[in-house]
Amino acid sequence: MKTLDSIDVKNKTVMVRVDFNVPMKDGHVTDVTRILETLPTLQELQKNGAKIVLISHLGRPEGKVDPAFSLKPLVEVLKDQLTAGSIYFSDQPIGGGLRSLVNGMYPGDILLLENLRFYPGEESNDDIFSQHLAALADLYVNDAFSVSHRAHASVSGITRYLPVYAGRLLEKEMTTLEAVLTHPAKPLMAIVGGAKISTKLGLLKNLGSRVQVLALGGGMANTFLYALGHSVGKSLCEPGQAKEALMILETLKSNDCQVILPQDVVIAPNLESGHLSAVVDIDRVPSDQMILDVGPKTVKAIQEAIHQAKTLVWNGELGVTEVMPFDQGTVAVARSVAEQTKSGTLKSIAGGGDTAAALHKAGCFDDFTYVSMAGGAFLEWLEGRVLPGVEALKR
Repeated sequence: MKTLDSIDVKNKTVMVRVDFNVPMKDGHVTDVTRILETLPTLQELQKNGAKIVLISHLGRPEGKVDPAFSLKPLVEVLKDQLTAGSIYFSDQPIGGGLRSLVNGMYPGDILLLENLRFYPGEESNDDIFSQHLAALADLYVNDAFSVSHRAHASVSGITRYLPVYAGRLLEKEMTTLEAVLTHPAKPLMAIVGGAKISTKLGLLKNLGSRVQVLALGGGMANTFLYALGHSVGKSLCEPGQAKEALMILETLKSNDCQVILPQDVVIAPNLESGHLSAVVDIDRVPSDQMILDVGPKTVKAIQEAIHQAKTLVWNGELGVTEVMPFDQGTVAVARSVAEQTKSGTLKSIAGGGDTAAALHKAGCFDDFTYVSMAGGAFLEWLEGRVLPGVEALKR
């Protein structure tokens, strides 16, 4: 993979694909994490004498101009974080006047283009749109692993017209993930949660041949329990995936993978009735109750496995973490992972926006070896899929 180590950017214009899909409220950025993550790449390019053109998307404007999704408010954040060079903004990502604007910039200056998804050509990977973007720069740097699973113009199409390189954030992400899946310290353990098994089939099948221990939680675990003959009451469940669940369990068994399913669960009549919650064994779930978290026996079983593991990959919550007290299973397990990581006995990798939010809530986000903010790209990478944005860096 080609990185910044292999290029001379002095007096060149470098187009950098970043992920500035940040949370906004009333025209203000409420979480600058994704912007801060790009600073090493931007500062290195500035230091080495490049002009920088930043491209990104924000939200889902569906190919139409929508002021609510404008990237303009990010200019002030960039000015606060970057002291070198001037920072400009263009209210369009393509157009005849942009080339003149770029030509008038000095080394170290940054131009942020408007939301790419205001134009249908971005998501359709339109070749003409890709050429217009490429015409503004000499080199292209992808520093947005989180969108590298998208065959969009700014991720895939543009790479046909410019030399391509990986930014420092993408390089770090790829190096970390490849180490986990190719040469992990064993035992390798995975924790997989979330709502539906149907969205994690590829992940479960790929991990099933790689991990020694797999802990399942969240709504998706209910489908496994249902497939094994347990009553799950009114819980989220996909009966149509029961056969698939049994096949996955059989594959895991044949690979000598230890599977940890909920032994006990936290139940309540509905999400709003936290004060009525109770802990029951998995074979005692009433028909009028919902499974909303894993119970203490299950947490203990997962924690014991964590203490034996050397590498851990985590995607998806074990309960409904946004509603108390159904976050407690996830919090307890996350803190155990953090403790083992800090002790130096475990390398821990977590990924996905919801998972990252849960780790923040547990107060141990910074204690994991690495937490990826990428959702779909992280999941597809763990599934073993080819990511268009990453493949382009190998040409």
